[in-house]
Amino acid sequence: MSSRIKSAQVNLRIRPELKEAAEKAAADDQRSLTSLVEKLLTDYARDKGYLPK
Repeated sequence: MSSRIKSAQVNLRIRPELKEAAEKAAADDQRSLTSLVEKLLTDYARDKGYLPK
């Protein structure tokens, strides 16, 4: 039986043009929008010291 990491759900509202730009950026990076947002938040939290480096 494989163990799975549980994830938390976050809902947010953003301007449609920002979502469209983010979807393009995610596609260019071969990521899903969720993966891109998670990476950006993780990088920010690490840079600010909220997560270990």
